[in-house]
This record gives sequence, structure tokens and C-alpha cells, in this order.
Amino acid sequence: MNILAIETSCDDTCIAILKSKINGENFGILSNIVSSQVKIHAKYGGVFPSLAKREHQKNLPVVLRKALKMAENPKIDVITVTVGPGLEPCLWTGINFAKELAEKMNLPIIPVNHIEAHILANFIGGNPRIFPAICLVVSGGHTQLILMKGIGKYRILGETRDDAAGECFDKVARILGLGYPGGPIIAAKAAEFRISNAGSGIKLPRPMLNTKDYDFSFSGLKTAVLYLVKNLKSEKKLTKKKVQEICFESQQSIVDVLIRKTMKAAKDFRAKTVILGGGVAANEELKGQLKQKIEKEIPRTKYLVPGTEYCTDNAVMTAITAFFHSTRKTKNWKKVIANANLRIDENV
Repeated sequence: MNILAIETSCDDTCIAILKSKINGENFGILSNIVSSQVKIHAKYGGVFPSLAKREHQKNLPVVLRKALKMAENPKIDVITVTVGPGLEPCLWTGINFAKELAEKMNLPIIPVNHIEAHILANFIGGNPRIFPAICLVVSGGHTQLILMKGIGKYRILGETRDDAAGECFDKVARILGLGYPGGPIIAAKAAEFRISNAGSGIKLPRPMLNTKDYDFSFSGLKTAVLYLVKNLKSEKKLTKKKVQEICFESQQSIVDVLIRKTMKAAKDFRAKTVILGGGVAANEELKGQLKQKIEKEIPRTKYLVPGTEYCTDNAVMTAITAFFHSTRKTKNWKKVIANANLRIDENV
């Protein structure tokens, strides 16, 4: 079965073609094309939905041609597309493009949940599916802890009450004048500070670190950085080294909270696997420190994290999710609609 997947939930135009065996788990990635809009949105410090929609409309035909050419124009059996959550204008652009293709090629469509796709990206390489699993999904717009009892069997345990972890990275970077997106920039500055072996004298809050629930909150951290930077600027002490130190401490604050909550959930629900997914999962400190914590405290628990190229938005993860939900395929294309606020425990 050859699956053509389309992903346009935010500002990356993604198309991939996946070859799979219907009764097996041998996946072949025939093509995986991602057209990023980062440079376009960077000057605004965030994604403008109307602008992103326009770029998707322009990019989709080009990306499709590249994906088909790279895959050597295989026979497509099914089309899949992300229907939510995400930015509604962007989602509709991908969905309408998928419908046009499906009608032209007389093919069914499989709608896919973007959050589930971030989780199932961990099975691209054939990792064993051992449940129950605790899934930490961290991206620009979402921070959630999810109990997974099987493919399609999810329960949201906790989520952010305000800013997601990725949003916090972006806002801290904006406060420091470092540009967009914030996560990679802050990680790089934090690494520079670590290499210098300088001890950090700054202590930022770890919001909700010790609460008994599984929820998150990062707005307090952002506010603390804002006031700290204002004070340092007024005293003319915001040096290059101080910026690196703030990045180091901000990143560690976010990592500490994410790991504490994930470990609590893993122990409470006796998880056999801990799964990490989403754009922020590409952060080396988060990946490495979570791995160390699991090996030390719950060593019998498996730990899965996708390759870096499958942490950020891509259509391969959309394709593999469609494979696991092949019974959803429909030729009643009117039923395929965007849901910007789609939850992982809701039907697509």
C-alpha cells in the first residue's frame, strides 16, 4: 500500500509517500519533502495564519511534484491529510488540496490527528508497541501528558493551562531579542554557557513543579524572565554572557518541569514505555535528561523518541498514522473537515 500524506497544520508544507505492507510493519519512506516558512514568519516573531495559508497554497503543488519525482511516481493507493489540531486556515488548505487530488485520482482519504501523529512517529522505525505508555507531546502549541493503552486508545492526563513549552521558548527568545523560532536559539545559547563551565547565579521558577496533578504552566516563567531582563537592562548588565545564562536557566526550568511530571505519570500508571514527541522533543537536553532519569528510576521502562527530522512537523508521521487507521478511509470527502481544536481523545 502506497500512502500519499499531506501535512499543513502550521507553517510547514509537508508531503510524503510511504510504502507499507498491509499485514506487516515494514515501512519504506519513498519521499519526505518539507517546505519551511520559518524565514517568512521570523520577522513577525510568530506564525501569521493568513500568510501561512497563502504560502501553503503556493507551495503544495511544488512540494507534491518533488515528492512524486523522488518516489519515482508510484501508484498511490490512499491519500491522508492532517485535519487538526492546528491553525484552521492552514488545515483547510491541506484538506482542500487532498480532496482535489482524491477526486482526480478516485482515491479514499484518511483523516489524521496531528497530536497522535507526533506520538506514532516513534514507530516509523518499527519500535515495539508496549503498553501502557505515557506520552509527553511538546510542541509550539501543545504540551500534554497522555496515557496510551494502545493505538487509538488515549486519555489526556494533563496539559498546559496557559503557554505551551514551545511558546515559552519563543517568548523568552523574543524578550532577549534572539529571533524566531526560540527553541533552537535558546538551546544553542544554553550550550555556549555550559561549555564555558560558568556556574549559574540565576534561579528562575519551575511553575507547578510539585503539584499533585499532571498539568503544566509556563506563563510565570516567561514573566519572571521579562522582569529579570528589564532590571538587567536598566542596570546595563545584560551582557552576552548573561543572555547565555538566562537561556541556560530558562531551558533547564522547562526541562525540569516536563521531566518531573512525566516521571510522576509513568510511575503512577506503571508505564511500560515512555514516549516523547513534538517539535520540542528535538531539544537535546530534554531527550538526554529524560533518558537518564528513566534509566535511574524506572530502568525496566522503554523510552522512545523519534529521530530529529520526525520531531518537527512532517508528513511521514501523518502517513504512518493513516496506516494504523486504514479503516477510517472514506470517499465521502465532505465528511473530511478541519477541527483546529481537535483533541486526541476525539474522533477525527
